[in-house]
Amino acid sequence: MDADVDDATLLHAVACGDERALAELYDRHAGWLLVRMTRRCGSADIVDQALQDTFLALWQHARRYAGRGEVGAFIWGIGIRRLVDTLRREGGQSRVARLLRRSAEREELVRSAEDEVLLGVEHGPAGEALLRLSPELRAALQATVLDGLSCAEAARLLGVPEGTLKSRCHRARAQLREELT
Repeated sequence: MDADVDDATLLHAVACGDERALAELYDRHAGWLLVRMTRRCGSADIVDQALQDTFLALWQHARRYAGRGEVGAFIWGIGIRRLVDTLRREGGQSRVARLLRRSAEREELVRSAEDEVLLGVEHGPAGEALLRLSPELRAALQATVLDGLSCAEAARLLGVPEGTLKSRCHRARAQLREELT
């Protein structure tokens, strides 16, 4: 694949069944996606599974990309949902719980607050309220709150001016506050 081809063009090619385009998107995005997922989950096995599931979902659902925002943000949206789904599937006294218990006993790994939030966000009222946000508002909150990006980084990732991103975050918080109170 030509390195000058932009991500949106590659994603369109993936939607048309081009495996080389998927491989190129994987090469471009898997590294940072792996790092971000690893920050949110202490299990390398779960992160690897979620990463594989992300690119499988990208292959299967590339047509869902509406062309708004950065492809990286689109991929991250798929990735974080796959990570949460994988964690949820493991549930109860699963491999995750056993790993966390064993690791806590060895004091090598501690369950982070982010892990707890990610598991709880989709299941409660906050998750339902997030789903009712427009895709633009939800992407702004995900990038800044869940991903921990600065406004400048999130704006670059989403392909919008920083002021626009801040406005979207403000509107999203106001809408969530209204729905959750």
